[in-house]
Amino acid sequence: MTTSAEVNRTELVTRIVAGAAMIAVALAALWLGGVAFWILCCVVALGVLREWGMLVGMVEGERRLMLFALSVPLAIMSPWAAGPDFFALGLVAAASFFVVIIWRKPERAAGVLYAGLPVLALLLIRDQPRGLLFAFWTFALVWACDIGAFFAGRWLGGPRLAPDISPNKTWAGLAGGIIAASALAAVLHVTMGLPWRLALATPALAIASQGGDLFESWLKRRAGVKDSGSILPGHGGLLDRLDGLVPVAPLAAILVMLPQLRGMMT
Repeated sequence: MTTSAEVNRTELVTRIVAGAAMIAVALAALWLGGVAFWILCCVVALGVLREWGMLVGMVEGERRLMLFALSVPLAIMSPWAAGPDFFALGLVAAASFFVVIIWRKPERAAGVLYAGLPVLALLLIRDQPRGLLFAFWTFALVWACDIGAFFAGRWLGGPRLAPDISPNKTWAGLAGGIIAASALAAVLHVTMGLPWRLALATPALAIASQGGDLFESWLKRRAGVKDSGSILPGHGGLLDRLDGLVPVAPLAAILVMLPQLRGMMT
């Protein structure tokens, strides 16, 4: 007879193996950059938007139309087209406006922004002169935050962070996530020359990552489901894994582009 401890151990192993596989795929696409990274971002964004549609009660035909709306700006972000620029940003906003005009439901239009803006941000970061380092920092701080929060919360326990939204999240987990992400940023600063402004901003981005996690938990609670999907073994859906990256990517892009933005304003 299988005990609950054995089940938990099996689930943890499945979670670790699946997580390692996802990180490997992301790193490979990140290293290759260009079309490979764009394709991965687009596939993931469309998957995220589909799950968003399910969480807000859209039927299959409605979800397909919303995916088509996002596909236009995603195509423009391609290295073969205009790429990630202000034109693509305008098209993401236009796609969101298109969706809200059709259904008069802002939560559906919000899904287009939720899925589209992080892609634009990540592609923009990767296209910078030191884009590989900056994009790796963006991904890795979220991974480190998730890992630190998971193990700190499991080992230390303690008061719940937001029991009405996500009963399993604790203040110890929040602290563990911030510490892990900050330690990673310090290592990247010392070993790879990550700029100070990015290293010092990492704790705040770690908080944003966990805020994204709580927001997705709220969405699932509102929809009455445990996971946003079942595509990822041990993790649930794409939203369940990428919820922290969604708010972090646009903020990271602003920080990465800050010197250029200052130059434009002077």
